[in-house]
Amino acid sequence: MTAEKDLHTLLATMHPEIREGEFVYVLWPDGRPLAGAISAAVREAEGLTVVLPRDEADSLGLSYDFVGAWITLQVHSSLEAIGLTAAVSAALTEAKISCNVLAGFHHDHLLVPIADAERALEVLHELVAANGEHQPAPELVLRSEQPGDRPALLALTAAAFAVSPVTGLPVEGEPEEVQLLAALFDCEEYLPEFSVVAELDGELVGQVISTRGWVGDLELLGLGPIGVVPRLQRHGIGGALMKETIARANAAGERGIALLGDPEYYSRFGFVTSTSLGVDAPDPGWGAHFQLLPLAVWPGGVSGTFRYAKPFDIA
Repeated sequence: MTAEKDLHTLLATMHPEIREGEFVYVLWPDGRPLAGAISAAVREAEGLTVVLPRDEADSLGLSYDFVGAWITLQVHSSLEAIGLTAAVSAALTEAKISCNVLAGFHHDHLLVPIADAERALEVLHELVAANGEHQPAPELVLRSEQPGDRPALLALTAAAFAVSPVTGLPVEGEPEEVQLLAALFDCEEYLPEFSVVAELDGELVGQVISTRGWVGDLELLGLGPIGVVPRLQRHGIGGALMKETIARANAAGERGIALLGDPEYYSRFGFVTSTSLGVDAPDPGWGAHFQLLPLAVWPGGVSGTFRYAKPFDIA
């Protein structure tokens, strides 16, 4: 592969990816044989500096001060390219994020404070977007989910809900939405035309599922979960999935869609508090967060409590 030298092309086409784990800088003890999974090393007059996973440093009893996240700029940059690290460093500096750069033969690598990892990715993606304005943007494809998509969709959901939308705190273990989605794929109330995925450049970046629900004998849709990969959240993908679901529901003659979520966000799609339409939430404590969208053939005069698909009972 030919290494790229043009700065604009590099910035427009790079794909920042975060490496799993936490990494530390260690001054290697003089005379001690190298050990552990060392990822990088620099020989200086004062000694040998190595970068290795934090748990490796702990197991070897090595001290460190800085704990970082490792971000790789996935673009094949030439060692003669001018300005790439300067542009990246400037963008992170403006966001008040410190950055240590390691240049490899194929890629540049960044070590940023672990607490700033997600924000650093956002800044880098904004830099990519700003430099890609004059290049054809990849098309967001919305399509029905296929069985072969499911492992990727479960992984996507785990990433999307790694931080609780309720508490704003990291979730311990696997988010409950993952098990729920897996159960919905296999339940009697599954509706294949309402399991929709968003695909960008061949990558699954979002999903939403709606399954059969009821108020009394009236059939409705129960929407959720809906998820978008973290690096592309707040980029309109969730909104596109919502609009696609609503369009499909109207075309299929569905009566309405119920969901649990933020009223400020979902009101933009026409959702209202369910009780204003005579429908009670499965849990009274949900209050105004349980919402309903009456579709074109909403019958009116509806009264009762909404029932989700069976997997929601054990979620």
